[in-house]
Amino acid sequence: MKRRGYWLAMMAGAVALVGLVGCGQEAPTGKAGAPSKPATEPTGQAIVDSVKTPLDKSRQVEKTLEKAADKTADTIKDATQ
Repeated sequence: MKRRGYWLAMMAGAVALVGLVGCGQEAPTGKAGAPSKPATEPTGQAIVDSVKTPLDKSRQVEKTLEKAADKTADTIKDATQ
């Protein structure tokens, strides 16, 4: 029973110590780390463009594959008739 009380007291002390150290940290103000709006818009547009180009290419490949699959299906259908 004494071991359990000792362990509980040690854990409570550790939690209290972590809490005190954490409360001593200075909270961020928010102004220093937040980028301004004009700086983020071109960056955001560049990200959208960098994603859009591969998507457009993949859509073209998908259409090509669909046409090839339709052509193959037609060829097989004609061969079986």
